[in-house]
Amino acid sequence: MSRDPVTAPPVDDADITAWTAALGLDGLIDLHVHFLPDQVMAKVWGFFDQAGLLAEAGVPVVVHCGNGPVAGPYTGLEVFGEVLAAHPRLVAVLAHAGLPEYDSALELVRRYPEVHLDTTMVGVPFTDALAPLPPDWPARLVDVADRIALGTDFPNIPYDYATQLRAIAGWAAADDRLGAAFLRAVVYDTPGRLLQLDAAGHQG
Repeated sequence: MSRDPVTAPPVDDADITAWTAALGLDGLIDLHVHFLPDQVMAKVWGFFDQAGLLAEAGVPVVVHCGNGPVAGPYTGLEVFGEVLAAHPRLVAVLAHAGLPEYDSALELVRRYPEVHLDTTMVGVPFTDALAPLPPDWPARLVDVADRIALGTDFPNIPYDYATQLRAIAGWAAADDRLGAAFLRAVVYDTPGRLLQLDAAGHQG
C-alpha cells in the first residue's frame, strides 16, 4: 500500500525524502533559512541599498514584522500594515506567520493579494508553548491555501527539520479541504512560484 503523506508525515529527518516522494515531489523549497556568512550578507544588503522600491520590481521579501519573540516600537502587524497600504503590490512573506499575531497576519493576507505567510516555527511544540495557534487554524487557511509557503529557520532551530513538516501535515489532515494538494502547495508550489522557479527548479 502506498504511503499517505497527510496521515503519515515524516517521523524524522531521515524519512523526509520518502515523504517528499509520496507527495510526488523531488524535493522541498524552503523560503526561510539562515546559511549566509557575514561577507555574503554584506553583499546582499549592498545590492538592495542600490536597488529600486521592491513593490515595482516584484521581488518577494520575507519580513519579520510580528511582535514575537519580543515586542518593540517598530514591530507589529499594524506597522507593516501601513507599509502595505502605501505599497499594496509588494510581494511580501510574513515570517513566522506574524506570530504571535496570527489573526492580524491572516487579515493582511486576505486584504492584500500579494501577501503570504511562511510556516517558520509555526505550530511546532517549541512555539506552541509560547504562542499557540488558534484551535481553528487549519480551517482559517482554506481560503488562503495558495499563499502559505514553507519556511523553517533551518539550521537555527531547536528541533529536527521533520518537526515543522509534521506540523504542516497536521493542518492538512485536520481539514478535508486541505489534504495533499495543500501540502504540495506549501512545501513546493507556492515557494517555487514566489522564487519564479520552473518545473526543473531553475529560476526563470
